[in-house]
Amino acid sequence: MHNTDFERIGKRLLAEHLIGGNFGNMSIRKGDEGFFIKRSGTYLDNPGELVFVPMAGNAPEEASSEYRVHRAVYKTSPCMAVVHVHPPHAVALSLVCDEVIPQDSKGQMFCPIIPVVQGSLGTDVLATRVSEGLVRAPVVIARGHGTFAAGKTLDEAYTFTSLAEHSCHVLALIERFRK
Repeated sequence: MHNTDFERIGKRLLAEHLIGGNFGNMSIRKGDEGFFIKRSGTYLDNPGELVFVPMAGNAPEEASSEYRVHRAVYKTSPCMAVVHVHPPHAVALSLVCDEVIPQDSKGQMFCPIIPVVQGSLGTDVLATRVSEGLVRAPVVIARGHGTFAAGKTLDEAYTFTSLAEHSCHVLALIERFRK
């Protein structure tokens, strides 16, 4: 699978400071067969060869550790792409909120509620909670961990990721200005 879209979106995520190091992952669905995801330990802006993970059965060892979340999302949603990163404002806000209610106009328009879900990294519990959250909203925040956004394309999932971080940043600024 050609990874030009992965590189392009990875560069945008990096430029917007939505990722650090090799943290985060992205995937693109391949019908009902499975999905392509970045390899564990690779960078989003330079993912190298992608890994195919089937919808059932074992995942290849080199697949990102969050493959369970991606698989669960694809099983419960018609989306075609998932982006998972660790944007700092969204992560911070998830530690003090059970849901994020954007106050900015774009956040209110495109994602009026951003669910915050609980679950340990790489577990089936997190996978279930994220996939259930993404049925209600296009982006969720895993408490203390990061955002998971789903879309028809990587571009759309990226947009929801960026939107969530912007909305969380605005909320942090509002709180700061109130003091």
